[in-house]
Amino acid sequence: MLTVRDLHDIKGKVCFVRVDFNVPLKGDVIRDDNRIVAAVPTIKELVDKGARLVLLSHLGKISYKLSEEEIVAAKAKNNLAPVAVRLSELLGQPVAFCPETRGEELESMVHSLKDGEVLLMQNTRYEKGEEKNDPEIASIWASLADLYVMDAFGSAHRAHASTYGIPSILKDQGKPVAIGYLVEKEVSALTRCVDVAPTDRPYIAILGGFKVSDKIKVIDSLLKKCDKILIGGAMAYTFVKALGGETGNSPVEDEQLEYARNCYKEANGRILLPVDSVCGNAFEESERSEVKVVDSDKIPAGFQGLDIGPKTIEAYSEEIKKAKMIFWNGPMGVFEQDEFQKGTIAICDAIKEIPMSFTVCGGGDSAAAIKQFGYSESFSHVSTGGGASLEMIENDGHLPGIDIVR
Repeated sequence: MLTVRDLHDIKGKVCFVRVDFNVPLKGDVIRDDNRIVAAVPTIKELVDKGARLVLLSHLGKISYKLSEEEIVAAKAKNNLAPVAVRLSELLGQPVAFCPETRGEELESMVHSLKDGEVLLMQNTRYEKGEEKNDPEIASIWASLADLYVMDAFGSAHRAHASTYGIPSILKDQGKPVAIGYLVEKEVSALTRCVDVAPTDRPYIAILGGFKVSDKIKVIDSLLKKCDKILIGGAMAYTFVKALGGETGNSPVEDEQLEYARNCYKEANGRILLPVDSVCGNAFEESERSEVKVVDSDKIPAGFQGLDIGPKTIEAYSEEIKKAKMIFWNGPMGVFEQDEFQKGTIAICDAIKEIPMSFTVCGGGDSAAAIKQFGYSESFSHVSTGGGASLEMIENDGHLPGIDIVR
């Protein structure tokens, strides 16, 4: 794949860059600008080369099944204008903002760009056809571009007009398409987790989260690649019940019991489940009056597992210390509550103790947890796309928004 460093003689060329500016907004205030900061190296590289940049991103969700009034409100809520202001501060140069996604105003602003200037277009999801990869809007955008750079890893698993349609058209026209620095880093790290070298073994996956059904494909894929899979979070109790254990009020997907039973059997000892759990008699703190540690297969009625217990922490930590490579997605418990953070923090501590190993946090809640507890620097790589990182593992290194650039 071409990268931004491979792009030469692009001075004066209009470069459409798909970025991920899907940041949390409260009114006009950006509550976390990490995704904007992450895009800066690619943007600066292209600015320094004299390209004329048009940045595209989605923000939030806009359902076109709603009433016209509700759609207008959703668009107002997910207006990208505040992002242009913050990006301008980070770049140290003006960033123009186009409030339209098509038409004369957009065309005029693109054609008026000078070398090294940056324009941020309005939220791509203002277009109903964006998520359907509608050929009309993809063609409109592609007609304005001389080249395309994909740097939105968190959207690379979606074949949308801005992530797939534009580069597809430009490739057919013989125009350059490339990946940015952020996507290059993601692809490099996650490809290593897919194409496992002998020197990266033992390779351990750590999976948590709520539902087994959300992780079926990734479990199946990782079983072909990993030496062991350590399971925590609420999804563990579907496995525990499938093996005949008592899970009390713990969340269990009954429709996945057969899958869990067969999966565990076929893993032949390579799937490890919690042997003990920290349980509460209610999920909500305001309703909970008792917390205790019990065997994971003997959770009493009225209680639910909310974190892995001390014996499990010890067992999982010992496995982690042996690992040469780790892929982690999903916390071990309800880390947002103080009483049920220990399992997730213990995993972070164990990973911190193996600095010579290659360790990947697969985004999502895991990334939020390690940031909250101050462990981001302990990982070799922290993915910016939870869903995209999982799908890349599931699909043996392939994503629509990456493959189209190859």
